[in-house]
Amino acid sequence: MSVSVMVVDDHPLWRDGVARDLAERGFEVVATAGDAASAVRIARAVRPDVVLMDLNLGEQSGVEATTMITGSLSDTRVLVLSASGEHDDVLEAVKAGASGYLVKSASADELVEAVNRTAAGDAVFTAGLAGLVLGEYRRMAATPDEDKPQLTDRETEVLRLVAKGLTARQIANRLVISHRTVENHVQSTLRKLQLHNRVELARYAIEHGLDVEPEGT
Repeated sequence: MSVSVMVVDDHPLWRDGVARDLAERGFEVVATAGDAASAVRIARAVRPDVVLMDLNLGEQSGVEATTMITGSLSDTRVLVLSASGEHDDVLEAVKAGASGYLVKSASADELVEAVNRTAAGDAVFTAGLAGLVLGEYRRMAATPDEDKPQLTDRETEVLRLVAKGLTARQIANRLVISHRTVENHVQSTLRKLQLHNRVELARYAIEHGLDVEPEGT
């Protein structure tokens, strides 16, 4: 099945050009939007696989739109496509829930690959920006535990099984809960820990010893 994409940018020529290029490459462009409010409203209606998000959208920023979209649509991923490569912009976007960050100087082939990888659940960044994000996560990991977001017992249990490599359906069977409940716990944990995919969740769990069963279980 083709990947469904929504393109958000406040410049009509750029927005339409990107949408046309993606459609010609086989993507299903289900919608476009030129401002944050429209982006959130339309995304919730059409539920695309990937939202290609600009950051500069006028009154409300793409970061705000990203927060609202990722907070309400667990199956939709946001890939930022911005003219800015500033570190603060990258970190703000990732903290808002973006799965990746691409600068507008990227080639058409790089954009196509990034959209496909984002839809598949990968974290995709323009060269040089991935190290910045990983460095921030290392800094967060070094923060004292009392400053870290607190997970519920069930979230911790699901995180432990993610670290063991179990799929959402396997976790659901193990814990005797629904697949949707597992996904909700995963998304809640991602937001609390400011991570953006299961790979980062597993890394976090391993770094904090959650891949080992606690004594007495």
